[in-house]
Amino acid sequence: MNEIRPARAGDGAAIGEVHAASWGTVYAPLFPAGFAAEGVRSRLERWHARIAEGVGELLVAERDGRVLAFSHTVPSETRDGYREILSFYGHPDGWGTGVARDLMAETVRGLARVHLWTLRDTAQSRRFYTKCGFVETGATQTRDFGDGNPLPQVEYALVTG
Repeated sequence: MNEIRPARAGDGAAIGEVHAASWGTVYAPLFPAGFAAEGVRSRLERWHARIAEGVGELLVAERDGRVLAFSHTVPSETRDGYREILSFYGHPDGWGTGVARDLMAETVRGLARVHLWTLRDTAQSRRFYTKCGFVETGATQTRDFGDGNPLPQVEYALVTG
């Protein structure tokens, strides 16, 4: 059974583990090895501070008491009336269990308009968002993760009202 709940102060390490494991599996291969290793390390450590800041809504999904996915949403700075999903990650151990699907359903519950950006070359992420009802908007941008090599992103949106 999957439990979805707001993140608590003590969840920083568990969220960091999910972020690092997922990012390391899906995104790290797109970067030079040293940069990727630093990216994984920084994702392990950043969530304590983000939880303390209390910006936006941070949800976690647990299965058998283990955090296996998280989402972080804020009011969009670029689209009036939208929420933006800044982060949505699932631990590879939870892939295929329905935990990410359940988390997404709770993340968007009650929201009329929500959007997100994902890397163009991450087919698994793009399939997941499509299965959740998101559609490509046609908008694109590039994002430099800090290695000086901007990567193309595509925007997805879900409009329910």
